[in-house]
This record gives sequence, structure tokens and C-alpha cells, in this order.
Amino acid sequence: MAQPSIGQKIVVDVPSTTANLGPGFDCLGAALDLNNRFAMRRIEGDSGRFELIIEGNEGSHLRGGPNNLIYRAAQRVWKAAGLEPVGLEAKVRLAVPPARGLGSSASAIVAGLVGANALVGEPLSKEKLLELAIDIEGHPDNVVPSLLGGLCLTAKAASQRWRVVRCVWINSVKAVVAIPSIRLSTSEARRAMPKDIPISDAVENLGALTLLLQGLRTGNGDLITDGMHDRLHEPYRWPLIKGGLDVRDAALNAGAWGCAISGAGPSVLALCPEDKGQAVSQAMVKAWEAEGVASRAPLLSIQTGGSHWQPQIEDE
Repeated sequence: MAQPSIGQKIVVDVPSTTANLGPGFDCLGAALDLNNRFAMRRIEGDSGRFELIIEGNEGSHLRGGPNNLIYRAAQRVWKAAGLEPVGLEAKVRLAVPPARGLGSSASAIVAGLVGANALVGEPLSKEKLLELAIDIEGHPDNVVPSLLGGLCLTAKAASQRWRVVRCVWINSVKAVVAIPSIRLSTSEARRAMPKDIPISDAVENLGALTLLLQGLRTGNGDLITDGMHDRLHEPYRWPLIKGGLDVRDAALNAGAWGCAISGAGPSVLALCPEDKGQAVSQAMVKAWEAEGVASRAPLLSIQTGGSHWQPQIEDE
């Protein structure tokens, strides 16, 4: 294990994630086959030097510097490994736009962790990276599937350990994610929620989560329909999303089994069979268009491989 040499390069691919899926607030998340790519390079300079290059229009407001999430995550790796921080550059190709409820901050954290670990010979285990990722993000629903892939249910057990259960998402269940041009910060979405909830709402969510997980495991659309209902966060967040309820209704009318806010929003997730995917996508885009909101709605599958890295042979 040694400090990376000046100019050493790697590429980290990190999947987008959708969290909650309705009733799984702050504990359920899934990786989708829409990846951000981070080309990372050791550069000259002291431990506070981090250069960020964003390719494309999305994320042009993001800045480098020592407080950037990618670099903060990288520093955690080097500290845990007993190494001094180094200067770093990250060239980022964003498929997952920021502030849309698709885990963009989680992807930055995971990229920083995986990339920094790879640059110094991977001294930290995936379990340790997972622990660091949850600590930085504050909740596990996005960072866990971002790192591991698949559908993940994560909970802090009575032992105070984070326990991850890899759940089955059968491939016949597809996701349409309607991604609007409008943004919604996670902090704003959290502020909209009450501090206390009725016991009846908590019980309803527990039942819905059980149905949803069984529906995803078996491909039973009726179970998914009954399972994608939430009483903890969505009633308070839908009013923050311009045209969101119309988009949800359009998806259901076009044949989606169920529909939910993706993460904190404003993206909207619909689950459907593949043969309904195009119709659901078009309906969601048209519904937002009627509200004066531009959007796109790709048909996606679950991504099971999680984040991975490789040496960068040449500039991309």
C-alpha cells in the first residue's frame, strides 16, 4: 500500500439509485442501469487540492475544492488507511442529474470511496467502504445499492450494526423513471415531513412494504400495486412536485402497476411489465409537458453489479 504516483488514473462507474419505492422510507433502495462515470487522477498539490470537471450541462453548478463530496469521501478512505491525502482531479460524466431523487450525492460519495481506495491498492474492504458511505450520507437507502447493486433493504439492528439484506427483483419488472427539468433538494423534501406520525400509518407502511417485496420477487403485479402505497413521506412531498400527481396518474392509466416518488423527488418512478414500458414513458412525459415541465422517462432494468473501477488507459 502506497501513495498513488502523479498522473495515476482510474475510472469508476456508479449506478443511479431509486430509494423508498413508496413504503420503504430510508431503508429500501435499488440500483438502476443508468451510470455516472468518474475518471479520477492523482495530481500535484497539497491535500486540499481537488479539481472537478463536469462533462455536459447537468451539474455545471457543482464545484471542486476540499469540501466537495467526492473529495471528502476520498479523504475518509485515506484516513482509515493511515495515508496522507493527496491532490485529486475528477472528470465526471453525469447520467444522473443532481437534485432529482436518483442518488446523485450517493454516487459522488461512492465514487470518492471506491476511487480513492483503488488508487492506493484497495486496503479497505467493501464492508468498510459501506460503513463509511452510510456515515457520510447519514442514511443507507441510496449509498448501499449504489455500492453493492441490486435491491437492498438496510437497517440498523439492535446490536447497532448495519445489516444489509439483498432482496430479489425479478427481471420482468421494469422501471420507468420520469426525470423532470425541475429540481428538489433532499433537505427541502425532508423539511416537509412531520416529526411524528400516527401508529396506523406506520402499520400500513409495514404491510405495504411486505407486499411490495413479494411482488418484486415474484413479478406479481397485483402485489406491486398494493405495495406501492406510502403514508410516511409521500403525502407531504407530492405537493412539492409540480404536476407530480398528474404524472403518477398518467403512468397508472397507461398500465403501470404502481408509481412512487423516486427518493426525495422530483423524479417519479413507475413499475410495469416491459410491454407497457413505452406507453408508460410517453404518458409520463406528456403529463409533465402539460404542466410546462420538460422531462425524459427512460425504461430501465435493475443493475446488479454495483459500482466498479478499472484503470484508465487513455483519456475519454
